[in-house]
Amino acid sequence: MFLENIQDPEDLKKLSLPNLVILCQEIRRRIIEVVSITGGHLASSLGAVELIVALHYCLDLPYDKIIFDVGHQAYAHKLLTARNKDFSTLRQYGGISGFPSKEESIYDVFTTGHSSVAVSLALGLVCARDLLKETKPFKVVAVIGDGSLSGGVCFEGLNNAGHLKKDLLVILNTNELSISPNVGALSTYINKFISLPIYNRFRQSLEQFIRSRIPKGSRLLKLVDKFEEALKGLFIPGIFFEELGFRYFGPIDGHNLEIIIPTLKNIFNLSGPRILHVVTKKGKGYLPAEEDPVRFHSALPFEIETGKPKITDNIPTYTEIFSKKLIALAKENSKIVAITAAMPAGTGLDRFRDNFPERFFDVGIAEQHAVSFAAGLACGGLKPIVAIYSTFLQRAYDQIIEDICLQNLGVVLVIDRAGIVGEDGPTHQGIFDIAYLKNLPHLVFMAPKDAKELEMMLEFAVNLNKPAAIRYPKSKIPNSPFQIPEKIELGKAEVLKEGEDFVIIALGSMVIAGLEAVELLEKEGFKGMLLNARFISPLDTHLFKDLSRSIKYIFTIEEGIIEGGFGSSVMEVLDRPVIRMGLSSEFVPSGKREILLDKYGLTKEKISQRIKEVIKNNG
Repeated sequence: MFLENIQDPEDLKKLSLPNLVILCQEIRRRIIEVVSITGGHLASSLGAVELIVALHYCLDLPYDKIIFDVGHQAYAHKLLTARNKDFSTLRQYGGISGFPSKEESIYDVFTTGHSSVAVSLALGLVCARDLLKETKPFKVVAVIGDGSLSGGVCFEGLNNAGHLKKDLLVILNTNELSISPNVGALSTYINKFISLPIYNRFRQSLEQFIRSRIPKGSRLLKLVDKFEEALKGLFIPGIFFEELGFRYFGPIDGHNLEIIIPTLKNIFNLSGPRILHVVTKKGKGYLPAEEDPVRFHSALPFEIETGKPKITDNIPTYTEIFSKKLIALAKENSKIVAITAAMPAGTGLDRFRDNFPERFFDVGIAEQHAVSFAAGLACGGLKPIVAIYSTFLQRAYDQIIEDICLQNLGVVLVIDRAGIVGEDGPTHQGIFDIAYLKNLPHLVFMAPKDAKELEMMLEFAVNLNKPAAIRYPKSKIPNSPFQIPEKIELGKAEVLKEGEDFVIIALGSMVIAGLEAVELLEKEGFKGMLLNARFISPLDTHLFKDLSRSIKYIFTIEEGIIEGGFGSSVMEVLDRPVIRMGLSSEFVPSGKREILLDKYGLTKEKISQRIKEVIKNNG
């Protein structure tokens, strides 16, 4: 077992090439073994094993720097950098993060989790290195995927890097099912040739000769460049990158160490901005993941032998309820269209796509474009439904303000994974959306307490002629103890339980927890009122002020940050103290949803205990 003896990348360099191949097999087995228990990003990590091994073999880490775009492909990187012994705690509370984490290891340069920013981060590092005049300049590598290229910020980084001519390597890992015919012997030969030191010394010497011997040699120099471009253009789809100012190498087989390692070594001897294009297979080495890379992109715990999920039940999620209701509404309203940013399955829009393919738009990892595109659709007379995870909607904040709210357009933002997401950790927790959306003019912002209310809110939002947003968590929908809810009226809360000792104004996913807390306190003689806020904006200010005059203790509960959140809005309206319960304004770590809810005091037991303490401490 080679993997057990590797504590850092220097141990890796002691292995022969045949043993490196065996090591890759061991890494795959270890990843499959752990992810089958913890869940995680399996397919991407399996596809990047040889690439990561080759980088660790060729670089001097941690002095040299690797920046993984998103980072869901970095499990092999973790195993090779002293985290193998703790890898079984992957994505667990207090355990190994599912993404690169600078707090976790000196080998992780940035804490990452969002797409398309690696080139910009890497370029910043390179410029800092050069300005500080490092005596031994470290190498910087940005590893991006083909999905990263659908994000505009990636092109902004590439454009700037090509302009600055900095010494930077970008590795483009293409892992789609259909791969370019350029992956073959001829392409491999050409790229080996143009990356060889002897070729590049000849090219550099020729340029110097022309410059020194021919006064007006720019034309001849351009001919030299055009010859190389023409040679590569015959076989290589890299001219676009060449025009951006990068030297392009590839595509090469990203699973063949005999090709990857010498190519990397040769490219590292060159200077300036370079792109190496490797082609890999998502899910490589595990047949179920190879056959269904979408499901195994972010896999639930599964049986290794069959690939089938270990946990199956019939309890619907908020995402599933949204998906079914949207299809029902779209059958009645031909103006409804749906937009996602590369997450059709995660947002539940895959079913809409299958039913209404001509009314479905997947714009790629481009949330800013998705929102502006939706504004255009709405301006043209359609009813766009934009379904995006809370953490990724942050990327489109300016477009929400300028293109939707300022124009007062009837776009519906469906905010999935709002609140505590769980095992994906701080880059994915959707805890800021209330604070950053609640004060936007014209925006109607809602949160449902159960499945029926989600259906009603979606229909209500579709029929509004103004911007609307609905937030809900990544969770199964608990059995609702409530009767059929009252009709939704703009800005009106719902009284669910009467009481005179205190009032809880609960929002969305916290309504049922609030009811359970009230019931616990009733057993101790406290009689509380429970309100379902329904609306984050506009608030039911009339009802809230009436209650404020008659009830001493007012509590708010929300699955979002307290500072600047829903409870803050209630406190501003009432102009009196309100006891706010929610999440601290901090980055929430990885962990199961129920563990994190308990940590931040959002379980029925913790809520009831807090209320009891406040009342007793104040007489």
